[in-house]
Amino acid sequence: MSPAKKPIRLLLVDDHQVVLVGLRTVLHNRQGITVVGEVGSRADAVRAAKRLKPDIILMDVRLPDGSGVEACRDILASHPTTRVIFLTSFADDEFALAAVLAGAQGYVLKNIDSDLLVQSIRAVFKGQSLLSPALTQRALIRLKAESAQAGPVRTPSLAPQEERVLALVAEGLT
Repeated sequence: MSPAKKPIRLLLVDDHQVVLVGLRTVLHNRQGITVVGEVGSRADAVRAAKRLKPDIILMDVRLPDGSGVEACRDILASHPTTRVIFLTSFADDEFALAAVLAGAQGYVLKNIDSDLLVQSIRAVFKGQSLLSPALTQRALIRLKAESAQAGPVRTPSLAPQEERVLALVAEGLT
């Protein structure tokens, strides 16, 4: 199989079994996508990412043993070529911003249409990001406001990957 035809290796991370079954069902017959694993916790996600080496991880924000954001940060620290899309029911700027700062390439809601979800997975696989311009604008406004309140003294509170992502967001990238 040529590199252009290589299937997208996808790891599903959600603590609700019915969501995993639904995602597997939606993605099962989609050409070019292979679900290589399904896990339900932060710790299992980190282990599965190491073992399975997926191209993309479709992950929930909230997991029983920690946040998906923490899992994203841990996974990308050791597997920087893996891409993470958060699939969540939380339409919250705080969660979305935390996901972006952790290095995620996408943040979509669970009420997404199945065809649009597949398009989103393929877009992220091709290197695109899935953040709405409105979310990006709100994040920039919030970051500017926080930096103005903090003044010129900056205490290091971000991980190196988060600082790289923040710099790119400040340049207007998603």
